[in-house]
Amino acid sequence: MASRTDLAYTVIDGGSITTPKGFKAGGLHCGLKKTTRHDLGAIVCEVPAAAAGVYTLNQVQAAPLKVTKESVGEAGTLRAVLVNSGNANACTGAQGEEDAYRMRDDFAAQLGVTPHQVAVASTGVIGETLKMDRVSSGMAELPARLAATPDAADDFCQAILTTDLVEKSVCVALPIGGKTVHIAGAAKGSGMIHPNMATMLGFVTTDAAIGSEPLAALLRQATDVTFNMITVDGDTSTNDMLLAMASGLAGNEALSEAHPDYAAFASALIYVCEVLAKAIARDGEGATKLVEVKVRGARSDASARAIAKTVIGSSLVKSAVFGADANWGRIIAAVGRAGEPIDPETIDIRIGAIVTLEQSRPVAFDEEAALAYLKGDTVEIHVDLHVGEGEAVAWGCDLTYDYVRINAAYRT
Repeated sequence: MASRTDLAYTVIDGGSITTPKGFKAGGLHCGLKKTTRHDLGAIVCEVPAAAAGVYTLNQVQAAPLKVTKESVGEAGTLRAVLVNSGNANACTGAQGEEDAYRMRDDFAAQLGVTPHQVAVASTGVIGETLKMDRVSSGMAELPARLAATPDAADDFCQAILTTDLVEKSVCVALPIGGKTVHIAGAAKGSGMIHPNMATMLGFVTTDAAIGSEPLAALLRQATDVTFNMITVDGDTSTNDMLLAMASGLAGNEALSEAHPDYAAFASALIYVCEVLAKAIARDGEGATKLVEVKVRGARSDASARAIAKTVIGSSLVKSAVFGADANWGRIIAAVGRAGEPIDPETIDIRIGAIVTLEQSRPVAFDEEAALAYLKGDTVEIHVDLHVGEGEAVAWGCDLTYDYVRINAAYRT
């Protein structure tokens, strides 16, 4: 274990979505992708798990979202989630909806559970119907691939990727009422990232005993300060989904706001979501740098979040970071157009440790030092507004030539 002594939880090196008690996972290649990379995966719980989800607010929503919202809303519990990559099953009409229900129902039959205990998710190209013969063949094989092992968890993480370059996962442990509770997560995302109530695809497992309602409240809270604070390209997907499942097998007294360890669990959940969100931002299509924007001194936290996301989403700011150009003018311009209350005469800006603006007035700085800093793989931008106590952090990446190359030929 890699310990974080300043926190109430411990980060588990090598932990995965199958580390929490009761969970298995797996993945395989069924033929949806042109390569032999895995493209069908599942997480399965041995008991009905309390479930919660947050979903894209894009008004054009893929068929799997309708099916999953129905499953989660039926009883607030799930036994499994089935995920395919390589095809979003979005804008596919009645056929797409029929295919999403068929995925749910057929996989439920494979597992011997009721259909409403299965959620489905899809990611990939929009507007193409699923090759259901291949999906069905993969579903028939998948139960035998499920295991509570790191390798099986790795197979799942591979199965949900599209243009991602790396897998994204994290696991922590913490004491809850004398019991050891685990929280783990896996996610995918690289392009079409500007979440609004979700990420592209994210999955959280925990063995904590917690009901679906408090789990949903905590998931929304964590999402607001993590997944909702990242952007790669300003596009909100048709398929964004974040699901959480809690098996309850850790044996703790059920968590609620009255529980003395509720805040500790909430903090650990936020950490898991933050690690995944930052990993998505760092793995942005064509990206060479993770960019972190920290805003303080805003009128409110909500105002700080809006300003931080405006700065991190600015194509001009992102391009300047790629070019290692300490162009603070683009930063203050983004602050000013965020639509939030500010005092235009009291803004401080710092790039890393290099002060570029104080009280909205330029400060002479070492251009060579700024160039050297901006050439690193992580760039921090600090904005202090001096109008209140609100603060927020947002994450994104630089905008590169490769982003255009990747997306210019996404379907081909």
